Amino acid sequence: MTGGAGLDTGRVLALLFVALTLGAGQLLFKLAAERLVIGRGAVALLVSFLSGPMLAALALYALATVLWVYLLHGLELSRAYPFIAVAFAFVPLLAWLLLGESLGLRYWAGLGVMIAGLYIISTSI
Repeated sequence: MTGGAGLDTGRVLALLFVALTLGAGQLLFKLAAERLVIGRGAVALLVSFLSGPMLAALALYALATVLWVYLLHGLELSRAYPFIAVAFAFVPLLAWLLLGESLGLRYWAGLGVMIAGLYIISTSI
């Protein structure tokens, strides 16, 4: 894709899917971290790394990586990479919805600015 062309809808959706997949993986990493067995020896710790959430997170990251590399074929990194920022918004949102973590006004304001920035990047000429 040339520097002056806007991103087509299909690529924007695929880039958002990569970011959301990475975000879901982060939530799974958090769940895996809560299942780690600490203080019972190295073997117990290593075995606890093989939990369902950890394996699911690694699978999601593998899927996101394959799609990411595919998307980068013919797409400038400087245009694609900002979409990874969606994960920075999505992870706290998931933590709020599923883990009961709190989000303040600054989060929501920042999310709005981030969405506006992504819109500008994806439609730039």
